[in-house]
Amino acid sequence: MMTQERLKRCHRPIAKRIIVRGTLILDTPTCLGSGDAESPTDIALLRDSVSDCALLTGASIAGALRNYLREYQHGYGVEEQKGDRATTLFGGTRRDPDGEQSPLIINDAISSTIPTVELRDGVEIEPITGTAKPGHKYDLELLAAGTEFPLYFELLLEKTKNQTEQQALINHLALALRGLEQHEIGIGMKKRRGFGRCHVKEWQVWNFNLEDPGDRTAWLLFDRECIKTPVITAKIADALSVVLNDREDKRDRFLLHAKFKLVGSLLIRSGQNSTGRAPDVVHLKSHRPNESNPNESESQSVLSGTSLAGVLRHRAERIVNTLHEINPQITQEIVNEIFGFVSDNKASKQSKANEVKKKKPEAKASRLVVHEKVIKDATDLVQNRIAIDRFTGGAYHGALFDEQPIFGGDETRVCIELELRNPNEYEIGLLLLLLKDLWTSDLPVGGESSIGRGRLKGIKADLIRPHPQNPKQWQITESKGNLQIEDISDSSKSETLVKYELEQFVKALLKELGKEV
Repeated sequence: MMTQERLKRCHRPIAKRIIVRGTLILDTPTCLGSGDAESPTDIALLRDSVSDCALLTGASIAGALRNYLREYQHGYGVEEQKGDRATTLFGGTRRDPDGEQSPLIINDAISSTIPTVELRDGVEIEPITGTAKPGHKYDLELLAAGTEFPLYFELLLEKTKNQTEQQALINHLALALRGLEQHEIGIGMKKRRGFGRCHVKEWQVWNFNLEDPGDRTAWLLFDRECIKTPVITAKIADALSVVLNDREDKRDRFLLHAKFKLVGSLLIRSGQNSTGRAPDVVHLKSHRPNESNPNESESQSVLSGTSLAGVLRHRAERIVNTLHEINPQITQEIVNEIFGFVSDNKASKQSKANEVKKKKPEAKASRLVVHEKVIKDATDLVQNRIAIDRFTGGAYHGALFDEQPIFGGDETRVCIELELRNPNEYEIGLLLLLLKDLWTSDLPVGGESSIGRGRLKGIKADLIRPHPQNPKQWQITESKGNLQIEDISDSSKSETLVKYELEQFVKALLKELGKEV
């Protein structure tokens, strides 16, 4: 039997409906997995069964928006609370049987055209040997950047809610959609390794007052003919006539945006099949919209987030193990807290004597977001190589192969964009040491580093700490072989004082590892 209270909540007298449409554009390749176990790839794309276009489910969109609202209001790693923005707009959680129904309707989105599909390979590297782990290679299908999805949202405003409550719902919707507008919300899998970045380029908003006969008729005929003229704008806040306060952002993060010059060549192996007379190994390329004609796409060389994250993790382990040789478990925990981990099934099995003890989580997501970046103005050149017989010193029979890495010129720039969420000071110190190794060409990226590939030389780095209470920004540049460091947030500080501030992060790492400072 339904209680009177729950029966009352089942009836929703609607006073107004606000319809929002937008065009979602993918900025980087995106993995929308279907879970099809019979696919030739390990992770296949989810497609519409009728049109064969890519399918972005409303549940995926709602989950991404809900998570963004929760993080914006409470910070990273904090659970939702009853009555907060996320539960007010998207309804109660599964743990709350009496939670409210969501007033927001989100439709599934089908891509405008049959999309271009990219294939990517991934593999887990053994940290000790530096080689691939057996059985840990996988491949996945990705939607190419530039794919467009028409989005549809409908907000229901009930008669039982007063004007303040209705306006709060509109504000929450504007805040969530602004995250899509400003490239702050990712969709799909492996978002913390550069996939799934997107934005909305244009919004259309219709307001229907269902207590008005004309608006009610216009809403009933909305799908067949648009009677009311929509509000079209690039900013959702203007379309919904709201003012958003950025001071309420509780997300604590550390951003590192760096620009490097490519010294020599770079080769990140592409997993896509080569056809015709293509080289045996080519550098990874990805489709991007043509700047002169956005309706067309072209293949561009990229520095993938998965490859860069693997390089940074391996060097981070080496740094902390060098600084702290007493207890390897402590150093491994520091790296795992930043880069995430998945426990080995064999190692996670515990004996009956240890079952009483509190079990540690067997997996944890990375707190470090590594974005995928395009490498512009690089040159593709084919190199022929041959394996040498170590016994005779001559060419090894049948081992001739050719490669096509990219080579840097005077205008070639390699950009790196990192984001560390909920950072501790010693973790920022570890990132600064990684930046130093990249800056001085000591840490190569990509493959075949043993023959000199993947060396970078630092040009400029911006260190941003958009802390809710104390935001800071530093900038490192190089001029005539000398480093210049300045505090962008406070230009009155001397360079000596700015260097001292950054040194404190490194000293915090040494202190965490038990070193005397």
